[in-house]
Amino acid sequence: MLSSLSPAIRQYLIITGNYWAFTLTDGALRMLVVLHFHQLGFSPLNIALLFLFYEVFGVVTNLVGGWLGARIGLNKTMNIGLGLQVIALLALTVPTAMLTVPWVMAAQALSGIAKDLNKMSAKSSIKALIPAGSAAAEGKLFQWVALLTGSKNALKGVGFFMGGVLLATLGFAGAMWVMALVLLMVWIASLLSLKADLGKAKNKPKFGDIFSSSRAVNILSAARLFLFGARDVWFVVALPVFMATTLGLADWAVGTFFACWVIGYGVVQSIAPYLTGKKTGKVPDGRAAMLWAIPLAVLTAGIALGVNSDHGLEVILLGGLLLFGVLFAINSSLHSYLIVSYAKEDGASLDVGFYYMANAMGRLIGTVLSGWVYQTAGLAACLWISAAFIALAALISLGLPRHSTI
Repeated sequence: MLSSLSPAIRQYLIITGNYWAFTLTDGALRMLVVLHFHQLGFSPLNIALLFLFYEVFGVVTNLVGGWLGARIGLNKTMNIGLGLQVIALLALTVPTAMLTVPWVMAAQALSGIAKDLNKMSAKSSIKALIPAGSAAAEGKLFQWVALLTGSKNALKGVGFFMGGVLLATLGFAGAMWVMALVLLMVWIASLLSLKADLGKAKNKPKFGDIFSSSRAVNILSAARLFLFGARDVWFVVALPVFMATTLGLADWAVGTFFACWVIGYGVVQSIAPYLTGKKTGKVPDGRAAMLWAIPLAVLTAGIALGVNSDHGLEVILLGGLLLFGVLFAINSSLHSYLIVSYAKEDGASLDVGFYYMANAMGRLIGTVLSGWVYQTAGLAACLWISAAFIALAALISLGLPRHSTI
């Protein structure tokens, strides 16, 4: 069936399939670690620490991974990511007595490196598969990036469910074995089918080239840092704890809500091109990134005000979260398209890696602030910081090019 498709489409489907398989294991692994170590009696702080290196190494991996992809090819960096995830999963099949905090943190660090190599490779590869220059090509680029990003996030939500089911049916070690074996088969198929020179720069970049020289990429990266910091400052720790304690929701209800939110978020990302003007032939530019950030900032400030209200707290918070998900998905999808569009043709992974380094830094800052600010000042304070971060992202986006070419 694949043989009847064009080479570019075949490569896109292989890359997407790799990304999907990895994402399912990534989402399931996160849920498995949280639930299993909660059952073992770990405190919420200790469970959070298990993911610290996962986020920290994301910053480093995106920065170095883009340079590595430009030198050796994106097929190799994607396959390295798949292989590292298999090793991380196998590392967690050891007896329970060996699952100490340092051991699990190391395994999570390896998984974080694998995830960001895989994501950077998938996003950068699309640039190499679509010839640039025309409005039609830019429209197709936006559509392909949106489908890849949206499907990934929807599958991450499915992975949350999968993790819970695997833990209940196979236990922690059994779940790790199953995921490792399935991903091993995906890895072997990828080694045999991905194009060897995909994304490799014609001129070998120097290590100093990991920092982008493009003004548009640097501005977009700064905006991305604040955008994702704005999401995680209330989403990662503050919101689930608030829902469980103040709203009195059971753990399974909180987990189900978040899984459904992530799936819906991914669906909106996938159709973002149609929500932002694809039918009229318009290709988004920097102005679109600024304009879509403004209503998101206003909405977040409104939720912050509503959280302090004595009436309809559940409706305000949960309804606001759904609207936040829709607007945030569109903003995220626009950013994901713009970075691929702005990235230079030769060695696109350098620019994409630098951009996702900023994304990882924003997530790290947001995660730390989420726990600290919620503990000291509550959910409303987290939301006000989120609104301020989004407003900064909109302000920074004023400096982006007003057209998709630079």
